[in-house]
Amino acid sequence: MKNPTPVQRHCIPRILSGQDVLGLAQTGSGKTAAFALPILHRLAEDPYGVSCLVVTPTRELAFQLAEQFRALGSCLNLRCAVVVGGMDMINQTKSLMQRPHVVIATPGRIKVLIEQNPDLPPVFSRTKFLVLDEADRVLDVGFEEELKAIFQCLPKNRQTLLFSATMTSNLKTLLELSANKAYFYEAYEGFKTVESLKQQYIFIPKNVRDVYLQYILSKIKDIGVRSAIIFVSTCRICQLLGLLLEELEIDAASLHSYKSQSLRLSSLHKFKSGQVPILVATDVASRGLDIPTVDLVINYDIPRYPQDYVHRVGRTARAGRGGLAVSFVTQNDVNLIHEIEAVLGKQLEKFECKENEVLDNITKVYKAKRVASMKMMDDGFEEKAESRKAQKLKMQNERKGRNKKRKRERATKDIEA
Repeated sequence: MKNPTPVQRHCIPRILSGQDVLGLAQTGSGKTAAFALPILHRLAEDPYGVSCLVVTPTRELAFQLAEQFRALGSCLNLRCAVVVGGMDMINQTKSLMQRPHVVIATPGRIKVLIEQNPDLPPVFSRTKFLVLDEADRVLDVGFEEELKAIFQCLPKNRQTLLFSATMTSNLKTLLELSANKAYFYEAYEGFKTVESLKQQYIFIPKNVRDVYLQYILSKIKDIGVRSAIIFVSTCRICQLLGLLLEELEIDAASLHSYKSQSLRLSSLHKFKSGQVPILVATDVASRGLDIPTVDLVINYDIPRYPQDYVHRVGRTARAGRGGLAVSFVTQNDVNLIHEIEAVLGKQLEKFECKENEVLDNITKVYKAKRVASMKMMDDGFEEKAESRKAQKLKMQNERKGRNKKRKRERATKDIEA
């Protein structure tokens, strides 16, 4: 780092002066350092207790933020704890009781730990900073309960810092409620992608997407691509595609929420360290992940919402570098791609390739897909998926039940009043 980026130049002095900050800037614009550096500066002055709690929507992003905090705070002997689902809760509680300087957490797990252990809320009684990273996702209605539990154990005089690449109605409401007390930095002109990103599409029938994928991946060295991320819409497709590429002898790792946390971390480590050049992922990898070698993003499935497209393609062309995004468009995706183009204010270019050259390997790819499908059945993936769905449904029903109970209690209080 030689010069501050615009978001850093505007937000760092405001954070140091003690203001609450809402910072909106494009993906890859240096938002993490914009809040991490002033937090570490204050920590150096008073290195006691949990100075900062960072709440982020995904586990992978939590681990990346911890890496960045540790790197930037290495001269302070920074102690940083990561608290996410899928890891041992007893060890997590122990690490929090040791009062690390910085705690980075996903909303669900920190809520559970706070509620289950009465000794934990006092740990955050001196916390100076609350950061909501990818704030548009964290403020999503689904995290309402979790945020309430977090706010209750934090001091009222803390600084609150929110950073995001996309503006949402929740963020607008929050800004209005702050009555101009918070500093608002906006380098944001709608859902915008950086100029150094080349965006292209291929219009193809759905049943030959795998053949086109194999063709593009076989050419990545020729077009100077060091590594690529392939985004898909479901865990099932992600698992199948990972097995298909393995069958085609293409080195790849897969990342989705049905994998255990240790396997998710292992896949990400393999990709980040360059052991495998390709990562197949659901949208758990679309937010915040900063891997400088990613030169290509492939949208195997077109995302349902334009902001998800912006976050996905933001994994490449970061910090002024170039990058390429290729989207597979089938007849069912035409409206979605037009919506994305309308929001971006530009049309995607056509990806040029010779169809007969692509289809040379159609038999090989179809055979590999059959084998991959059988492997997936043998691994019992569908049973695991059904079990996860049932678990998720149960949690949603429990949450609805708690919300109804709270509404009834509020209504009773209003009647009594």
